[in-house]
Amino acid sequence: MSDVKLKYSELDLQEFKEIINKKIARAKEDLDLLERAYKNNSDNGTDDTSPSFKSFDEGSEVMNKESNVQLAIRQEKFIRDLKNALIRIENKTYGVCRVTGKLIQKERLKLVPHATLSIDAKRAQ
Repeated sequence: MSDVKLKYSELDLQEFKEIINKKIARAKEDLDLLERAYKNNSDNGTDDTSPSFKSFDEGSEVMNKESNVQLAIRQEKFIRDLKNALIRIENKTYGVCRVTGKLIQKERLKLVPHATLSIDAKRAQ
């Protein structure tokens, strides 16, 4: 019988849960900032600037909004992935590679707590 662990201990899972909850809180703050940035239509007083810069200004403003919307979408996916990781903790399946069935390294999960693949499985993709 090998001494390879098949799942993380309750103590480990609690530690991961705390890491994930902190990341979710931070990610929600970041998402809120992004949403306020692209929903905020108040300009910074460019009405009195030269009209020749107006169209350039509006173009860069549209690009900024599109960029912020893309970042917000990515942030929402990140939050969803983190919440899914919390579900896996509750189900006691957290930290198990979905390809190999082996435990994902603790160091990897601390850095990427929503990971579902071990480094080996990720490289094989």
